[in-house]
Amino acid sequence: MIFSHFERFVACRYLRAKRKEGFISVITAFAFTGIALGVATLIIVMSVMNGFRAELLARILGINGHIGIVSAGSTPFNNYKTAVEEIAEFDNVQNVFPMIEKQILASSGRAAEGAMVRGMQKEDILAKKTLINGMQNNCINEFEGNNVIVGYRLALKMGLIPGDEITLISPNGKITAFGTVPRMKSYKIAGTFDFGMFEYDSNYIFMPLETAQTFFGLNNAVTNIDITLNDETKLKETRMMIEQNIDPAAYVFDWRQSNSAFFNAIDVERNVMFLILTLIILVAVFNIITGLIMLVKDKSRDIAVLRTMGASRGSVMRIFFMDGAFIGFIGTLIGLILGILFCENIENIRQFLQHLSGQELFSAEIYFLSKLPAKIDTTEVCVIVLTSILLSFLATLYPAYRAAKTDPAEALRYE
Repeated sequence: MIFSHFERFVACRYLRAKRKEGFISVITAFAFTGIALGVATLIIVMSVMNGFRAELLARILGINGHIGIVSAGSTPFNNYKTAVEEIAEFDNVQNVFPMIEKQILASSGRAAEGAMVRGMQKEDILAKKTLINGMQNNCINEFEGNNVIVGYRLALKMGLIPGDEITLISPNGKITAFGTVPRMKSYKIAGTFDFGMFEYDSNYIFMPLETAQTFFGLNNAVTNIDITLNDETKLKETRMMIEQNIDPAAYVFDWRQSNSAFFNAIDVERNVMFLILTLIILVAVFNIITGLIMLVKDKSRDIAVLRTMGASRGSVMRIFFMDGAFIGFIGTLIGLILGILFCENIENIRQFLQHLSGQELFSAEIYFLSKLPAKIDTTEVCVIVLTSILLSFLATLYPAYRAAKTDPAEALRYE
């Protein structure tokens, strides 16, 4: 569509309302602001949802593997070393970690908390970037013997600091003539870890594998085998290969199964939020229609004069189309800029608002992460921008058509 200089001049003139036409200018401003806020809000919310999903997935896969194998029932893996060596030879397998994972009761004399002990070898922790980055004050160097590393939130709740002792009590105790006696032993806290995930920071205790085997009475056995892959897209094929070669008594699962309910909930919420927030843009689009219709009604005399001076119906239609398209395009552009700037500084903005209100706006207990993430998806942003512009253009068609259909004789007669 080609616009002449005359059409552009008149369209720009109509966007600058006179004093007596102030109400029309206010409606136009609302439509303009609505488009900008709608686009910005949609970009921010979708980026936060994407960032939350990506950050949570990265941390889950950084702490756990893509595939896990657990022993069936109460029978541990007695031949885990052979199994680890065989699985490590499979294609697409990056690392294989044997471990022990058991629930215990942790006591400090001041407080008692339920916790999860994870027994791992020191070299396996060093091989996982997320784990080693989360260990505070190089406490991994003291990860041996009867030393343990505790989540910093758990240590905070129990009033413990590095160097203190923590007593662990396991319900799977020794069987005696007087019944089952719980296993109980005190360990020194070598340090704390902060993985940025509330579930782990407030519940987990890392213990050397051999120490865990002794404490739980497993006699050189493990309960879990954790597998990290080189290429996550080949997860299904690798899992099938492992299932075909592993003991039928063992249960094989992947991260999608263990976190399926949670990630499905995130995807559903993301889609619903997209639909709901798109309504903001639709409301602004209807404001464009309302503003243009009122502008057409107010400018009916001007339209009649233009028609008598030789302006065609198409020319009049293009003038009002440009007015609506300008509002939609510039509003979308400003919304795009605001949305990206907000996403790039979202954690600083959260901290500022939190300090201003005096309330916690992103609770780690609820959202699992300690920081508010945002990940801008270029494809998604383009869809939002193009959708907003398209809706804005469509909104201009009826008012522009109505302006083009104005009868000059009728308009001048009633004036």
